[in-house]
Amino acid sequence: MNRRSFIQFTGLTSSGLLIPGFLKAFENGIISNTGKRLVIVQLSGGNDGLNTCVPFSNDIYYSARPKLAIPAQLVLKLNHDFGFHPALGGMRQLYDLGEMAIYHGVGYPNPDRSHFRSTDIWHTASDSSEYLNTGWLGRLLDANCPGSENPWFAIEVDDTLSLAMKGQDKSGFAVKNPNRLRKTIQDPAFASAQEPTGLDSSSEAAFLYKTLISTRNGAGYISEKADITAASSDYPQHEFGQSMKQIAAFINNGLQSGVYYTGLSGFDTHVRQAEAQERLLKVVGDTLLQFRNDLQKTGEWKNTLVMVFSEFGRRVKQNASNGTDHGTANQVYLLGGSLKNAGFRNEAVSLSDLDDGDLKHHMDFRNIYASVLDRFIEFDSSLVLSRKFENLDFI
Repeated sequence: MNRRSFIQFTGLTSSGLLIPGFLKAFENGIISNTGKRLVIVQLSGGNDGLNTCVPFSNDIYYSARPKLAIPAQLVLKLNHDFGFHPALGGMRQLYDLGEMAIYHGVGYPNPDRSHFRSTDIWHTASDSSEYLNTGWLGRLLDANCPGSENPWFAIEVDDTLSLAMKGQDKSGFAVKNPNRLRKTIQDPAFASAQEPTGLDSSSEAAFLYKTLISTRNGAGYISEKADITAASSDYPQHEFGQSMKQIAAFINNGLQSGVYYTGLSGFDTHVRQAEAQERLLKVVGDTLLQFRNDLQKTGEWKNTLVMVFSEFGRRVKQNASNGTDHGTANQVYLLGGSLKNAGFRNEAVSLSDLDDGDLKHHMDFRNIYASVLDRFIEFDSSLVLSRKFENLDFI
């Protein structure tokens, strides 16, 4: 194997190193999960929740945002107090179908307004004063959730792996372009690799070859299930739309993965927010509706839960640049075909009782994680989150 091929290979492992978790997975040869799929969508940059799910009946909202507030007559009303941004027609349909639960005021104590730090907190499920090097989904793999023996159990549709997907011993698998993945594993250096005879089985060379073969097989399995024709052609021609299309194809092709992770960036709207957010929200709403419709046709929507989050929200008042600055609490959206309870699941946050201009959180995001783990994935959340968090009733 030449140096170029080796670099490509190590990139395929999504960890930068050859990790024993991959090797162990293929030696076990076990595929056993519940048939349920968790799909996580991260809106990176800190999406403005107040202009996403709009408190159109609240005068404080309009006085705080004289140029940025969404006019009440344009809001896609969900009840007497809240409605979606007019670009979110797709999400409005999902809400009307009873396939969406919404939580207000989601965050964590002592919030951090840094994109990087707050993202790390969400990814690791840590306290704000705690620094962890493993993600909550990586720890799910480490804890041997049923099905996690396989390196394809958690897939991120991206070139690199998020901290959320990195465990101590196991990690997810990052793949953005299945066609490139397929070509890479067809490289002669990969296709012809055989474990050499005569090597000490405990040697580094033997380990390298055996791991190469195992990872090649895993990449081959993923590429076999990547046929994009298993999803419709009606997704937005945006990177996020195409990522969700690929996830839909993976699911409809029967890929035995329990977790998918993707997202889109651009929500750091300090300047001219109206135009940027409208464009992004249109992509989000249309993509999620198409994703639902694809899985509904194959009967997989009832087995799927989508969680949409952002690392923080924005401040209540608009800034001088017709945008908003970093805030704290935000909404989280849960979408699926088997929700126990849909609609708004808790009280809205106050726009008058603020913390230095920011919304006060009244829902810890780890309550949502715990509910997803305990009730949807059906795995003891305390093994992942280190302690028990009260479950919610959306699932």
